[in-house]
Formats: sequence, C-alpha cells, structure tokens
Amino acid sequence: MRRARALFAVLLIAAAGSVGACDGSQPLIKRAAKRPDPFPAADRPVASIVSSRWSNEEERDRLNEAGAVMDGARIEPGMTVADIGAGEGYYTIRLAARVGENGRVLAEDIMPATRDALAERVARQRLENVSVRLGLPADPRLPANSFDRVLMVHMYHEIAQPYEFLWRMRPALRRDGLVVVVDADRSTQNHGTPPALLRCEFEAVGYRQVGFEKMPSAGGYLATFRAEGPRPAPDAIRPCRLATR
Repeated sequence: MRRARALFAVLLIAAAGSVGACDGSQPLIKRAAKRPDPFPAADRPVASIVSSRWSNEEERDRLNEAGAVMDGARIEPGMTVADIGAGEGYYTIRLAARVGENGRVLAEDIMPATRDALAERVARQRLENVSVRLGLPADPRLPANSFDRVLMVHMYHEIAQPYEFLWRMRPALRRDGLVVVVDADRSTQNHGTPPALLRCEFEAVGYRQVGFEKMPSAGGYLATFRAEGPRPAPDAIRPCRLATR
C-alpha cells in the first residue's frame, strides 16, 4: 500500500511539472469555432416578458374574448390545436372545451414555473385532451404534421428570433393548418406588432396571410397564415426592414 501511495505521489509531481511547462497561451485541444447563426436577426425591438397574465379571466370572458378568437380562427370539435405561450391557461382551458374529447390541445410555454403551474391546473381540472410542454425561445418544439391550428395570442412581439421560430414551427402544421396570431396594432417595444410587419416576417419564411380582422374584444386584431411552397433555407431568409412606429 505504501509503495502504491509513493508511486501515486511521483505521478502527481510529474503531472504538475508537465502542466507547469505549458505557458497557457494556446489551448491543448483545438475546438471548432462556433458556427454563426444561419437565421437573420429581427430588425425591430423585442418586448420583454412581463407577466403570464394580462387581465383576469372573468373580465376577458365578459368580453367574449376567447369565443371571438376561436370563432375567427374557425376552431371546431375534433381539431388539434397548439396554444403557444399558453401562460396560465386562459385559452388552453377554453380550447379544450371547444375541440372536445375527440380533439387535442398542446399548451406550450418557455417558462418552467409557468409550465408547471399550468400542468397542475390541467391535472386538477382533469382535462384529458390537453398536454403541456416546455418550449424554447426560438423553437416551440412541436411535433411534425400534427396541428390544424397554432394559436399565438399577445406573445408574438416577445419572440426575439422570429424567423427561426417561424421556420421551426412550419413542419408542425397539417396540410390545411393555419397559424392564428392575435396582437395589438402598435410597436413591438410597446407589446404589439404592426400588421404590415407581422405579414412581412411571416412571408419571409414562406407563409401567406389568408385572413385579417380587427378584434377589439381581444385587444387588437386577428391574423391567419398558411404555409405555402417549400420552406426556405435559413440563410436565404431576407429580414424585413419596416418602420415599427
């Protein structure tokens, strides 16, 4: 045992000497340089995430907010719907009732605590047609070819990398699937998205706007988009250069 300890001490000293002989100016292992992001940056401010709740649910129901949005999005029983940026689940709960037992709702949020709270609410209300998932800021992590509708309510202006987000979201839509965006007609730094800017960013990634209507009960407007043609290569996406007011 003593001989083994002595040998171990000799090896440590030798190792220390070899490390001391290095000046530290160059790494011992050459690593590949970080690959530049192939997606263009958004040429606009990005709103901060301030809260998962922007009004109480009773007040929103008095305005028939969710009902008007689901009607405008033509959400029907049996559909599969993704609720992106689901927050505390105002839309998730009402979508679950609208699509019924033969439909499905996937509620996604990027905040782990918010996701966990929503999962508890879904379990407490025994909503068996709802799944809750944690997404990433630039990737909603949706399963491919799965959704009739992807709903994004008052959260698009908080997406820091919209081109990558929309690009990664495209495969999740079914053939006739629609992306439904509800937002306010104001600048992105003021928690809204001008409709022209929204349309431009979606079109840059291969979506076509197929509907638009003002929706005061939901705090702005409702716009719908459909993916058309091949998905562009990330480095072929041209960012929008529009005034954001």
